[in-house]
Formats: sequence, C-alpha cells, structure tokens
Amino acid sequence: MNSFEIEIKSLLGAEDAAIAFKKRLQSARPNMKLVGTGKQLNHYFNLAKDLKALEASLVGVVPADKKDSLKNILEHGNKISLRTRDADGKVILVMKASVGGDTSANGVQRIEFEAVMKGKTLDELDKALLSAGCTYQAKWSRAREEYADGDIHICMDKNAGYGYLVEFEKVVTNEADTKKAHAELISFMKELGVEELPQERIERMFAFYNAHWPEYYGTEKTFTIK
Repeated sequence: MNSFEIEIKSLLGAEDAAIAFKKRLQSARPNMKLVGTGKQLNHYFNLAKDLKALEASLVGVVPADKKDSLKNILEHGNKISLRTRDADGKVILVMKASVGGDTSANGVQRIEFEAVMKGKTLDELDKALLSAGCTYQAKWSRAREEYADGDIHICMDKNAGYGYLVEFEKVVTNEADTKKAHAELISFMKELGVEELPQERIERMFAFYNAHWPEYYGTEKTFTIK
C-alpha cells in the first residue's frame, strides 16, 4: 500500500536561526525528542522515457514486498520524482509522485515509495537507473537531525546550497486525511513562529541548485534565492 506524505518546508537559513528554532521547539513541545542524526547523499534523476524498462531494471533488485508498490507508482504516479540515497551507509531507493498540482520533488502532498536496498552500494543502485535510461539531475548532500512526537516528524537539515531547512512531516494511509494533516502541520508551524516556504520560491531554489550543483555538493557553501 502506498502512503501519503504531507511535508511542509520552512527555510531557516543561517545557523543562529536554527539554534533559535530548536529552543522554541523544546519549549513548545517538550515531548518532541531527537530520534536520529546523520549525514545523507541524495542523487536525483531525470526519469527514463520508457518506464517499462525502468520497472524491468528495478523489479529484480527491490525487496519482494515492495514490487507491487513499485509497479503502482510507476503506472499511476503523476510527475514522479526519483532519487537514490545513502544515509550513513544505508542505501535507499525513493520515488515520490504528486497529489494534485504540486511537484513531486518539493510538493506538500505526495504518494511515496521507499525501499532499503540491502547488499547494494549507492553507485550500484545509480548504475541500475542509468542503464534503464535515467540521467542525473543533481547530487545533494546534507546533515540531518530528526525529531518526533507521535505521528509528527520534524527534520532539520543543513543542506549544501540552501543552508538550514526544516521539514514538518506527517504520513497518512488515506488520501481523504491529507487536508486535515496539512492544517495540523500549519497550525504547529505558527506555534513555533516559522512560515511555509512558498512553492514558487522552492522551485526557483531547486532549479538554481540543479544548474550549479557541482559547486555545492559536499561543501558548506550556500546561496540565497528570493
């Protein structure tokens, strides 16, 4: 079964803003606990034109219990975003498809597919996608702190290019629940004094990074796009 991910981004930017945000979070929600830290490499791909070839390339390497979800998102997904990830040595295949008019890469409401690729390196998984006709869009690097309280997760990332970005996330299994979950996250953000990063600005930032990613990948460098 595919899940529906509601994820809202807010740009913090500099380190002092990130420190102030964590203090407000601890004060407002003392039950919000740090549940994980780590570093990630994320490689985004332009989707292959022949999705059947992509499915054929992946069906033999994804876990058996993920094959139906893989088939479903490739056949029915809208504006599919495809990426590979190395999270402290754990290699993951991620696909996201939009719900409504948002983009799949940065949208608020998305169908999500995620599978841990045991026994595969990031390079091996990348090669499987490249051999099926996908091409690199950009490579990203980030350090992440993840917090959780019940079914709400907050990820604070220090991204190459962007600086500090915080994501508020909730996952539901019924599409009818997405609007309610979105409203809950917006209310929580207001409580913490942060604003949603507009989709139009996210897309401008995303496009700029994609065009210049070799300058930022794996570095501490940042840029500002209004």
